[in-house]
Amino acid sequence: MAAQGGHERRSYRADEMKSKIAKPSASKRSSQPRARALSESDLRCVYSEKQIHKRVRELAKQIDHDYKGKTLHVVGILEDCFVFMADLVRSLTMPVVCHFMKAEIHDTSAGTTAVREIMYTPKVEAAGRDVLLVDGILQSGLTLDHLYSYVLGQNPSSVRTASLFEKSGERKVDVSTDYVGFKTKEKFLVGYGLGYEEKYRNLPFVARLARAGEASNRRAG
Repeated sequence: MAAQGGHERRSYRADEMKSKIAKPSASKRSSQPRARALSESDLRCVYSEKQIHKRVRELAKQIDHDYKGKTLHVVGILEDCFVFMADLVRSLTMPVVCHFMKAEIHDTSAGTTAVREIMYTPKVEAAGRDVLLVDGILQSGLTLDHLYSYVLGQNPSSVRTASLFEKSGERKVDVSTDYVGFKTKEKFLVGYGLGYEEKYRNLPFVARLARAGEASNRRAG
């Protein structure tokens, strides 16, 4: 494994992967009307800034209790985590070391088996450490499951997970979150680090896209 990161090939059953939607041909695309660009008017606030900050402080208090007297290595899964993690670590009172990892997902097929390749950078040394994996939103669970296994394989003192949002209805693998901000059924969330086409991440609140049929979150993690 390269010092800068890692690369692991994992296989899942075809029914664990999202169905691939065939792209229309160029001739068909040209005859279709162009969709209106999303705007601020398409946003509907679901979780206010006040609600989020209150819940983050509650999670930090629980984590402080669980890791009292220890140094916690917090590993953020980019990009969704960055605002949540920034507020979370600033609310913790124990010594904290921050790390970041980025997962790049590529789906291919080999016969009847769907193969998910997850590349992560940079490498995080977890041996003998208390590690907390932090994500902004847990959806299918495939990315978090993979990174959890990767960290666990390094023999850490402990490894737990935290996510601001959890969508249990979209789970593809059996993975749980130790610290959950909100459990939600909303399908298209943006703001507070979550984005659509890399926009809206800077919103201080979390909103859903009103025209949800034309949008989706960037990563099905």
